[in-house]
Amino acid sequence: MTDQEKHNAIEAEAERIKENVSKIKNRIAVFSGKGGVGKTTVSVNLAYALQKEGYSTGLLDADITGPNIAKMLGVNDYMEIVDSKMIPFERYGAKMVSVASLIEPGQPIIWRGPIRSKLINQFLADVEWGELDYLIADLPPGTGDEILTISMQMKPQYAIIVTTPQEVSVIDAARAITMAKKLEIPYIGVVENMSGFICPHCSSVLNIFGEGGGEKLAKEYEVPFMGAIPVDIHARVLGDKGKPIVLDKPDCEVSKSFNSIADKVLGFAENENI
Repeated sequence: MTDQEKHNAIEAEAERIKENVSKIKNRIAVFSGKGGVGKTTVSVNLAYALQKEGYSTGLLDADITGPNIAKMLGVNDYMEIVDSKMIPFERYGAKMVSVASLIEPGQPIIWRGPIRSKLINQFLADVEWGELDYLIADLPPGTGDEILTISMQMKPQYAIIVTTPQEVSVIDAARAITMAKKLEIPYIGVVENMSGFICPHCSSVLNIFGEGGGEKLAKEYEVPFMGAIPVDIHARVLGDKGKPIVLDKPDCEVSKSFNSIADKVLGFAENENI
């Protein structure tokens, strides 16, 4: 391929991204400073909490080297491609794409940053998203290439920073907030996951990861604190079974937390449309 052909291909892809993104009213990037804080759990359940309010939603698994959304939605098939367009899976009414649906189970993604970013561009340009009220991108931990790609191409209006109450998590989440500000994402909020463990026997709450770290972080960096999500064994069990807890146990404390976070997102959207 000549340099001119490469240039033309890049421009054509950019036009497809622009056209696709223009059909998505609200775009949310969910990320964190470190792994293991529950970004995917937050992304998936927020999508379905918004869907329960009557909004069409999609999930883009942008954690290319650690894709877990397919597992958490019970999707085991390979993605269908029709006329050069990737057809997203529809699970419980929401659309979803993940690299996990393009590779063999257990296959590692040993790609450098530019190649991972290229795939994210393809997910934005060549997936048949259609018109959506909300697209939620589940990003990898840290502040690397994928986050820059999503920010430049998807142009999210919202960044949700996920942390646990633990100090080492809060320190890394602070870096994520600073990055979101530098990227000029209009609305930035903090979610504290694993806020307390709900005992399945007596329903008492144990703060095994500490307490209040996310709220203190939000206050220090002058961004909204969107809510705290307790640890519930059912969230883990249902995630392994491919069913979001907000759908299976809508009245539990975890689901109530996600519903409250979704209400805050909807409040941001109302401000955006003023």
